[in-house]
Amino acid sequence: MERIYNVGIIGGGISGVVTALQLANYGVDSILFEQESSVVNGPPFCHLHAGGNLYPDISDEQCRILLKQSIEMARLFPQSIDERPTFISIPKSEKYEVGTILKRLDMLVAYYKSLIEEDPLNEILGAPQDYYRAYSEDDLTALSKQPSVKHPKTADEWMCNAIQLIDYKKLKTPVILVQEYGWNLFRLAAQAQLALEKSEKCNLKTSTNVTDIKDARDLNLDYNWEIHTQVAVYKVRYLVNSSGFNTGQFDESLQLKRERLIEFKAAYVSKWQPITGLIPELIFHGERGTPHGMAQLTPYCDDYYQIHGMTKDITLFENGLVQSKGKGGLPKFNKDIKEKLNRGWNDSEIINRTEKAIAFVEGFVPSFKSASVGGPPLYGAQQISGDDPNLRVGEVSFPSKSYARSEIIKASSALTVANQILHKIQEEAIIPTIQTELKQNQLLNSISKQAIDALASALAIERGYPEALSRLLIDKD
Repeated sequence: MERIYNVGIIGGGISGVVTALQLANYGVDSILFEQESSVVNGPPFCHLHAGGNLYPDISDEQCRILLKQSIEMARLFPQSIDERPTFISIPKSEKYEVGTILKRLDMLVAYYKSLIEEDPLNEILGAPQDYYRAYSEDDLTALSKQPSVKHPKTADEWMCNAIQLIDYKKLKTPVILVQEYGWNLFRLAAQAQLALEKSEKCNLKTSTNVTDIKDARDLNLDYNWEIHTQVAVYKVRYLVNSSGFNTGQFDESLQLKRERLIEFKAAYVSKWQPITGLIPELIFHGERGTPHGMAQLTPYCDDYYQIHGMTKDITLFENGLVQSKGKGGLPKFNKDIKEKLNRGWNDSEIINRTEKAIAFVEGFVPSFKSASVGGPPLYGAQQISGDDPNLRVGEVSFPSKSYARSEIIKASSALTVANQILHKIQEEAIIPTIQTELKQNQLLNSISKQAIDALASALAIERGYPEALSRLLIDKD
């Protein structure tokens, strides 16, 4: 008898794989289609967003959601979390006020405490009282005279290393050190892929393009959808559209309309040898899309650094944010961006944009002038439901029976989406009602650190990036 799957998932990005893993954890079978040879290819992420402190323009409610979701995802993929802090600052030239950020941080500390009261295992960002620390100009002057620390442990040691490099006279004070951790894409991809390959409940189809979807919901069959690929047809009872910025293509084929934005962005890989000690991630806030957009410098192993500059010369692109036209028409990128998405970057543009990114950071970190191009850009496109480009929390919608559309904007929302889909397929009687909530994913927990190390390294090299990007600054046991 031809197999019928309970759930078919189109897209092996972070939302698709976490949905498949969560279904498998509850014994629900699925088939997952990914066009690339491995899962979680982009858009890239490098930061947990545990509180949304990189986004001064979003609401407090979005910050609380990001904090909760980030903790959930960090608990799910602990081997992908780099436990180093983040330096947050506002240049004197910018409109944002430090007092506003401090008020938000106090709100987040209180919320973090409440999450720990609900479940002590939520304390993954350190003690709440250590979530952030503010430093005055006098504090910074004193720390700048201290010797650097190769392996910093305390907030002061991390700040000491950072402030020796930063032109802090350009910044409003106090500046802040926050327990917002790094998040390693290659390690998460490795753990997810190994777990899916091990699972008896998920049929992972990599290097597989979905060419068509046939709606069989009105035919009174044992399944609702036929998923066509280049080589076969698969029958499923429930369909999850988790294809990222391409979700609109499948919506359009099913005559479903949705107002949406899609956005292409890139980050750049540099090589730099500042001091012998580790430094935190560095954030210099600025208004998105202006020549003074946020600068972000993310440290990796072996003196590699990832750079975001939220200007149209660096991370953002002219015509990189595209809105649906008319009544939910499919937004489309121009030819240049389409070529980039298909790995068609021009070498001269890589060099040009990376050098602009280096110069941008140099404005706050003078010695960064000596940095050089360290590899190809990390890039990708994401969808944003509606018409607000500042939205940073997205989840899932259910536009019709037996169909879910994943609409995450940040990777931290993936588990929330998976749980909402799990609830919906019970509600529609695709599966029986689940009686017991599971607090852990045994499938993910069964993957060893050594296996993650090996595959993460292989994925970075296979995708053309320095192998060092697959490792954590602070190794875990």
